[in-house]
Amino acid sequence: MSEKQRILVVDDERQITRVLSRGLTTKGYEVHIAADGEAALQTFVDWHPDLVITDLSMPNLNGLELCRRLRAFSEVPIIVLSVKGEERTKIEALDAGADDYVTKPFGIDELLARIRATLRRAPAGQDNGRNVLEAGDFRIALEERNVTMRDKEVRLTPKEYDLMVYLVRHPGKVLTHHVLLGAVWGGNYTEQTEYLRVFIGQLRKKIETDPANPKYILTEPWIGYRFNPGT
Repeated sequence: MSEKQRILVVDDERQITRVLSRGLTTKGYEVHIAADGEAALQTFVDWHPDLVITDLSMPNLNGLELCRRLRAFSEVPIIVLSVKGEERTKIEALDAGADDYVTKPFGIDELLARIRATLRRAPAGQDNGRNVLEAGDFRIALEERNVTMRDKEVRLTPKEYDLMVYLVRHPGKVLTHHVLLGAVWGGNYTEQTEYLRVFIGQLRKKIETDPANPKYILTEPWIGYRFNPGT
């Protein structure tokens, strides 16, 4: 890297922070450590990291509240670290604005891959000034409401289109059922997961070669979906 990307690691377990600091520094990242959410917020304001990795269970200010506080003023990518058995808390963190999660214990190679994908995601799927969204194999002309995949038009119903736009705007990010339903159907439908299953199934039939083994719209069991835009 010509200019080191900055990563803020937030965890009260010294063994984990030592391993992460060593592993990330070796790969060329600049790393700062915070032992809790309050210290992390101060470091964030002073240092302006490119990405935050945070544990969920911490004293003073936990990872869930840290996600909420950061999202109040920043779109910085956030990866949460979660132990097995914290499924509900993990979902709450994603709903609060976290971009991804890694379950403890984890391998450093997996975490590095998630970091690379999350950092790449920032410019992807954004409006490019021409009212066009582009991510991987997909291109959406917003004014014409036209969706193409590998230069082939995909005909969608209005609600399928709205769902597709939201997915393309958030490539690679874990999107919970609650977030997707609220974004596409509105706040009164955030518990209607059957709506989402039906429309995800319809989208898969239109864009997947094998809907039973999807390449683009991946299921995160009990949590939601992740959109892989392809190459």
